[in-house]
Amino acid sequence: MTTTYADSRWMGGACPFAAGWKKVMMWVFIIGDALLFAGFLTGYGYGRVMSADWPQAGEVFNLGLIGLMTFVLISSSATMAAAVATASSDRAKTARFVWMTVVGGLVFLGLQAYEWSHLIGAGGRPWENPWGAALFGSYFFLITGFHGTHVLIGVIVNVVTAIRTSKGITTPENVEMAGLYWHFVDLVWVFIFTLFYLV
Repeated sequence: MTTTYADSRWMGGACPFAAGWKKVMMWVFIIGDALLFAGFLTGYGYGRVMSADWPQAGEVFNLGLIGLMTFVLISSSATMAAAVATASSDRAKTARFVWMTVVGGLVFLGLQAYEWSHLIGAGGRPWENPWGAALFGSYFFLITGFHGTHVLIGVIVNVVTAIRTSKGITTPENVEMAGLYWHFVDLVWVFIFTLFYLV
């Protein structure tokens, strides 16, 4: 009986699609985390549709600030992509791009902290808000806080990656893994930005 190449790839001893175990595990994590965010955002959508007094984004948020936050995070995704592209050829340039990504992440977190402090100062809480439906505060602080935690973890991972890259003790694959995580965090923000601030 003849075993095809495709069959042999799935019968053990090799990762399917020639992907290393790190990449496979990262994708498993990303898919699981994406489903968690999808559940949160679906719950948010349901709560919003069922509420008669959901606040308008323009009444609650400084949309210019939110636009700046989004620009910073998308720009940091570009610097991370540049780091991945140079990881196998120029260690110094890779480290520089990763540090730029770290700066972008820290700026985003600083802007988010400012946004939170402004909303809290105006009376926004996870259990109530002065603009309408109490659930709005619950969803806002849960989802943006959960995403902000992911950004903070990504910043820590990228600091470690930048240091290890500078010392020559990390691999291009590890830079790519950090990049996959960072791009995922940025992509999730696009959905949060759209559903909370634009729709």
